[in-house]
Amino acid sequence: MADELLTTSLTEDGRDHLLVQAVVDYAIYMLDRDGMVRSWNAGAQRCKGYEAAEIVGLHFSRFYTEEDRRAGLPERALATAATAGRFESEGWRVRKDGSRFWAHVVIDPVRLPCGELVGFAKVTRDLTERKIAEQALKQSEERFRLLVQAVSDYAIFMLDPDGHVSNWNVGAERIKGYRPEEIIGAHFSRFYAEEDRLNGEPEKALATAVGEGRFEKEGWRVRKDGSRFRANVVIQPIRDDTGAVLGFAKVTRDVTEAREAQQALEQAREALFQAQKMEAIGQLTGGVAHDFNNLLMAILGSLQLVRKRLAEDPRVTPHIDNAMRAAERGSSLTRRMLAFARRQELTPEPVDIPSLVRGMAGLLQRSLGPSVLVETRFPIALDMALVDANQLELALLNLAVNARDAMPSGGPLIIGAREESLSPDNAVQLSPGKYIRLSVTDAGEGMDEATLPRATDPFFTTKGVGKGTGLGLSMVHGLAEQSGGRLVLRSRKGEGTTAEIWLPVAAGAAPERAKAVEDAAEPSPPVGTRPLVVLAVDDDGLVLMNTAAMLEDLGHRALEATSGEQALDILRRGLAVDVVITDQAMPHMTGLQLAEAIRREWPALPVVLATGYAELPHGVDLRRLGKPFSQQELARVVHEAGNPGHAA
Repeated sequence: MADELLTTSLTEDGRDHLLVQAVVDYAIYMLDRDGMVRSWNAGAQRCKGYEAAEIVGLHFSRFYTEEDRRAGLPERALATAATAGRFESEGWRVRKDGSRFWAHVVIDPVRLPCGELVGFAKVTRDLTERKIAEQALKQSEERFRLLVQAVSDYAIFMLDPDGHVSNWNVGAERIKGYRPEEIIGAHFSRFYAEEDRLNGEPEKALATAVGEGRFEKEGWRVRKDGSRFRANVVIQPIRDDTGAVLGFAKVTRDVTEAREAQQALEQAREALFQAQKMEAIGQLTGGVAHDFNNLLMAILGSLQLVRKRLAEDPRVTPHIDNAMRAAERGSSLTRRMLAFARRQELTPEPVDIPSLVRGMAGLLQRSLGPSVLVETRFPIALDMALVDANQLELALLNLAVNARDAMPSGGPLIIGAREESLSPDNAVQLSPGKYIRLSVTDAGEGMDEATLPRATDPFFTTKGVGKGTGLGLSMVHGLAEQSGGRLVLRSRKGEGTTAEIWLPVAAGAAPERAKAVEDAAEPSPPVGTRPLVVLAVDDDGLVLMNTAAMLEDLGHRALEATSGEQALDILRRGLAVDVVITDQAMPHMTGLQLAEAIRREWPALPVVLATGYAELPHGVDLRRLGKPFSQQELARVVHEAGNPGHAA
């Protein structure tokens, strides 16, 4: 009777029947109380694959998967619809061909007016495409989440529209130090430095991202432990389909090491540029000093000869003396220029620094005046330094005079020394080993940060026009570098200056063999020198004429040659020559090349090399005569070379 009523109720309105049959996107069919199919529309046929004749009268559980049937899901669905008035769920269903599809199912009970249950109305919708799309989206999101979480070199996280952290990846934890539970929900402004928060930088960043679609900037950020790091930050807004801001995606990269590496590279480039500039200036300075030496040779030698041959005349001799003093000052200038160019002739030997300074006491006091109080600070025992004592004395005098000029009203000048052992990564940038750090400290005006780096540049001076050559510190710099050490300047404006000369320790030298440099007059020329035949070789005619004149004035016979080739021609003529004095820097054939040629043909003939340069090969055993040289120095070296009792 119930089945007849159900059938009668389904046929009451033919229009409704036609409407249900016309629906092809939904499977709409009726079940009796036991779950048997009683009607079947076109949508059910398309969705499940059964024709009406194949399925009507069969139990609807065949649409369920095997595991769902074993679990009793069809029975529970009908029971729920009957008791709750509706059953709705999604799950996998099975078509006639055995394929599965994702279905959205609604089951409603069908009752008579009296309330008697007569069956169920079942509507099924195929959502397989949507399910596949959802699964693909979910998998994509999961892969993206795993990708973001796996990134440890970048802090990638989300902010809500107000700037509160809503998620947190491993990179964010590594870079910023916060665990997710410590930071999610907190405002991202805590990553900013205090001064940036006060300036409203976090708010400006979000506003820029909203207004321009992107915010990117590099700046200092703060970790959980309070330490700072240099960060590159990118913030982009996240919008919905209507353009409303849902939040922000924020990517932070720690660029501290990259910034430090870039700064180190820039410093290295600057140092290379400075070294190249100084090398170029050094080459120029050395060349100028060489030519200037030749001019001074002619001037000093000629003045000395004129001074000797003129009777004492108060109207003339003071002017000659004044000219000679000016030429000697020029000679001192060339020594400084050669020292800067690292071309001066150095004779490094073990030097006891305290003894050297004590030997300079009188010279320092005369040079500095009574307003400067010199104080020395040396340890009881101090190893000796390997350096040219005469040049070190000149360097100390330069530093002392600079200190005096920095203290117009006078003040203390402290000269001290101590031994230092340097490791491979030392700040002075010297080879590891033992060094003597000789320091000169004043209480003067000091130098600002802009002046200090330029202090050792050649011809740079702060003393005003006519009050300094700008080569004093350059000379000290050149001496230290050429000696295997370093000049280090420490100064602050208004707090004085300390100049440190780092010199290598003389290995194996005992303190008791210290060399003390005392003020001494230049030794008198040797007496009893026999007349010699001296061959003078120089490509500069002025120097050659002056050298020959000084030799003849000393009682020797002078032969002149303007080149090495001409000198060899003179010797090959069979002329009896006792000594050869040759310039080093000559075109076509240098002095050393000439000496080698002479040694091959006349091994016993002594050769003296006249040069102001230090750039000579190691192991050269020739006598040397530094340019510019005086007549007394010339007389001495000729006497030593021409006397068989003196070894070369």
